[in-house]
Amino acid sequence: MCQYSSTDGLANDWHFVHLGSRAVGGAGLVIAEASAVSPEGRISPADLGIWSDSHIQGLKRVTDFIHQQGSIAGIQIAHAGRKASTSEPWKGGKFLFEHDGGWHPVGPSAVPFSEGQHLPHALNPEDLERIIISFHAAAKRALLAGFKVLEIHAAHGYLLHEFLSPLSNFRTDGYGGSFENRVRLLIEIVEAVRMAWPEEFPLFVRISATDWVEGGWDLDDSIRLSDILKDKCVDLIDCSSGGNAPHAKIPVAPGYQVGFAEAIKRSGMPSAAVGFIVNARQAEDIIAQGQADLVLLAREMLRDPYFPMHAAKELGADMQWPVQYQRAKPQG
Repeated sequence: MCQYSSTDGLANDWHFVHLGSRAVGGAGLVIAEASAVSPEGRISPADLGIWSDSHIQGLKRVTDFIHQQGSIAGIQIAHAGRKASTSEPWKGGKFLFEHDGGWHPVGPSAVPFSEGQHLPHALNPEDLERIIISFHAAAKRALLAGFKVLEIHAAHGYLLHEFLSPLSNFRTDGYGGSFENRVRLLIEIVEAVRMAWPEEFPLFVRISATDWVEGGWDLDDSIRLSDILKDKCVDLIDCSSGGNAPHAKIPVAPGYQVGFAEAIKRSGMPSAAVGFIVNARQAEDIIAQGQADLVLLAREMLRDPYFPMHAAKELGADMQWPVQYQRAKPQG
């Protein structure tokens, strides 16, 4: 979950406490927020970044603490594409023009996400090569910063999703038109990242399994993409949805995206379920019924950093508490 609390992309005390508290609370995996692979790839000027070696030290402080608690530290690397250059959500999330401290966003085509935004700069082949290199470099920095799980963000209407979806990709070159061309940039980034990311460390890709719009990216496309990514040594697909069409009608309800994870898993690719998963029994049933291999929690972990401790008690399971908290652990 983006925290919009960085200066120049640097991790600070907020990130240390925010992420560290989830590890103290018993999460098996703590994934840091979408971290920009370039300054113009930020959603807002306050986003976390991983485009410079200067970002490594602050992140390493966080990962060291997470691992000391027995959890695993992961990070999501991302480029916001045409959805970049906005203010923080609590400042309205409005598009920032250059005179407001923003910058000119980029995308596969010169088509804005919504009214009132600049037309994004349509990326040329040289631009795309730089972006591929930036993801490769970000993976190397993530490793140096101590992360053991890496997730490439290709969902929610950000750059890589923009290339995947015919709603935002109107290119006529080798990166647009056919399904094979629209997935090309993501595939090339996965290949570049895998060259920097050790085989023994998991590589996830987060996708929007559907645009929720007729004629957009859909579940059949996602299954087809998953087959390709499996051959490219991607270990798991994190199955979210939406984000690329501002007026999409999304049927939000408890577990509304779990079916996407189940379909991906049945196709032969391990999957993670996300979205409106809010209690222990619901999460346990998703795994027990074989609908997904992993449940990832976001908003519920914002509400309750100690969700894993409470879940263990609810499900009758024992778990190791930090020694500092042992005196408060319920008995029996």
